[in-house]
Amino acid sequence: MSSDPLDRPVWAALTGRQSHLAVASGGVVRIDPRYGPFAAVTDNPGALAAVLNGPEDGIGLVETMPVEPPSGLRVVNRGELVQMVSTSLGPEPHDPRIVALGEDDAEEMAVLAHATEPGPWGPLTHRYGQYYGIRIDGRLAAMAGERMLLPEHAEVSGVCTWPEFRGQGMAAALIRRVMRGFVERGDTPFLHSYATNAGAIRLYETLGFRVRRTMALTVLALA
Repeated sequence: MSSDPLDRPVWAALTGRQSHLAVASGGVVRIDPRYGPFAAVTDNPGALAAVLNGPEDGIGLVETMPVEPPSGLRVVNRGELVQMVSTSLGPEPHDPRIVALGEDDAEEMAVLAHATEPGPWGPLTHRYGQYYGIRIDGRLAAMAGERMLLPEHAEVSGVCTWPEFRGQGMAAALIRRVMRGFVERGDTPFLHSYATNAGAIRLYETLGFRVRRTMALTVLALA
């Protein structure tokens, strides 16, 4: 098993800097379901069933290889991801449109996330860390923030824009703002994207990200 935290980001986050968000059972760690579905296991995949809360619940594993379902579990979804790490952070032009988002913005953030599906979004996902947004005529048009925290690394996540506001550079500006916060506290930015999302990957490359490796997303539920 790799010792590089980036190869097992969920395990590294939930046994390290974000252990306060973890539900642990028999070698399995799962993030508080209100934040999202992510989980990881040591060497006994069969123990994953213990952290599932009924037939409608699911857990997502992000590993270097697809996870085969143990007895009692089934695969709900699989996906190939690319893991990208920042190699540079160029000058960040000041963008007066960007505002910090907080608890008062949670409902509007959830509406945007559920409509555009930047990744799993639960009732407390906005509390992972600092999110930033851009408002147009008072409406939250775009946002970006953070998710998993690893040793000396932090994940850019929740990047989304309403379709009618795309093409105006909002996502790039917000990602730069999130990245700057990471760098100021000593974290190297990283992120995950579906390997098929060529447009997003091109954007991330313009912002200094480079593909580190492919990763496998496996979503499991009770059989």
